[in-house]
Amino acid sequence: MTTFPAGTFTPAPGRGRVGRMLAVHARTEALLTLRNGEQVLLTLLIPLALLVGLTVLDVFPVPQPRIDSVAPRIFALAVMSSAFTGQAIALGFDRRYGVLKRLAATALPRWLLVGGRVIAGVVIVAVQLVVLGVVAVLLGWSPSAAGVGWAVLLVVLGTLAFGALGVLLGGALKAEVVLALANIVWFVLLLAGGIAVPAASMPDALGTVIGLLPSGALAEGLRVALVDGEAPGWSAVAVLAGWGAVAALVATRTTKLS
Repeated sequence: MTTFPAGTFTPAPGRGRVGRMLAVHARTEALLTLRNGEQVLLTLLIPLALLVGLTVLDVFPVPQPRIDSVAPRIFALAVMSSAFTGQAIALGFDRRYGVLKRLAATALPRWLLVGGRVIAGVVIVAVQLVVLGVVAVLLGWSPSAAGVGWAVLLVVLGTLAFGALGVLLGGALKAEVVLALANIVWFVLLLAGGIAVPAASMPDALGTVIGLLPSGALAEGLRVALVDGEAPGWSAVAVLAGWGAVAALVATRTTKLS
């Protein structure tokens, strides 16, 4: 009969490595988003339909070729859809169903819970932009290589800014209110936030206000970088960084676990 020394099978519970926990949490959040049909519709299919529709149909007067003006703005819409609307709704319902409360009771520190969501958001945005970029190229888009680095910086800042705004909304209000309000804000920013209609096409005062919105700053910054091949200027970077910093600060004080 085989015998084993005392203590051979004694459990040794303990927290896993931080990097491992962060990677698993980020992967889980990303997979849950990609498996959610409503999230995919909002974050990918609607921007894809608008990219094709606004390029093929003469809905709004934009400079020719239309794809050069449309593509950067649809990229901005994709970032907003995923990082803000999708994040806010997911967080609101996670709170409602007690997901956050249960995760907070595990070995995951709170900063890691936030970090995992942020990384998952960046991954989702990257997938969106790759798909949209391929379709845009098939429609005749030829981005300026000189501005790609600036575009990446703007996308990262935009994802963080809209992600912080999504956490601010989804972490403070009831899920049903978040669902309605997040979609209303998305629709308003699409039509009047510098995405569908450029700020330059608006009256001077309204155009200035739109330029101070994260949607307007991101859309115009991406256009300058990818179409003109130039640095977007400090204003777009400052607007996105400012919105992200203020929203993150407020969200840390207002976010609830349930």
